[in-house]
Amino acid sequence: MPKGSRGRFWLTYRVRVGRAATLGQVPGPEVFYMGRFGEWLPLDIHVGCIEARADGGGRDRVVLINTGPPPDYLPYMNRVWREELGERAQMSLSEPGGIDALLARWQMAPEDVTDVVITPLQAYAIGGVTRFPRAVIHIARRGWVDLLAPPEFDPRRRMAVPDVILRYLLEEAWFERRVHLLEDEDAIAPGIRTWWAGTHHRSSIAVEVQTPAGLVTFSDVAFYYENLEQDHPLGILESLEECRRAYRRLRASGARFVSLYDPATLARYHNGLVAEGDTKP
Repeated sequence: MPKGSRGRFWLTYRVRVGRAATLGQVPGPEVFYMGRFGEWLPLDIHVGCIEARADGGGRDRVVLINTGPPPDYLPYMNRVWREELGERAQMSLSEPGGIDALLARWQMAPEDVTDVVITPLQAYAIGGVTRFPRAVIHIARRGWVDLLAPPEFDPRRRMAVPDVILRYLLEEAWFERRVHLLEDEDAIAPGIRTWWAGTHHRSSIAVEVQTPAGLVTFSDVAFYYENLEQDHPLGILESLEECRRAYRRLRASGARFVSLYDPATLARYHNGLVAEGDTKP
């Protein structure tokens, strides 16, 4: 422990983002509320990764934000999107190996991952969750309740959480005590916090990590950076009020925002590196 720290310790962080899949193109109004009519906009599916090593004591953490889509479920998902949106909205993996290939590029194995944060509860975000036998799975409590006790029958539940993944969460992971339901304001580890953001889905959250470069926040409340930077609400949302509130909080925090969908993310963060170095929680 650093001399004179009086029980506090330094953390070494590396925060990265990688592309797990592409979603082709979606109608402009799905990205920008009541805007960009007649346009088709590309979307990517990204995975965030926070590595934290406690230099003065404590537990090393590898926190994934989402896991990419389930490879064997893509044909069903693409059929649904094709019926609803047409041939342009078709998802494909960035690499044949899915999340395992992305981890390999980061020189990691699934067993190295200690925590998986899901935002939102949708197949493209939770599809690889069964690959992490040691990880605690963090899900917004509001989203969990909405999934299991919705106010009315949801015929698209299987599109959101495939049966095999729901059984895994309710049985294996649950009884191994690896499902953690997040409160509206919560913490995963020193320097890594979450807050319920709503907007896109009941299970949508923001994940904050304090880095040497300042606060970094991942979330699905803004698909494109312009949503947040130009205060143009997300198009495919459940609450306009929640969207406005989330955007105000994100801007007031001064956080470096990481979009989980914008194709510009990997250009904005060269080679997917968002921040690294030592910080004090």
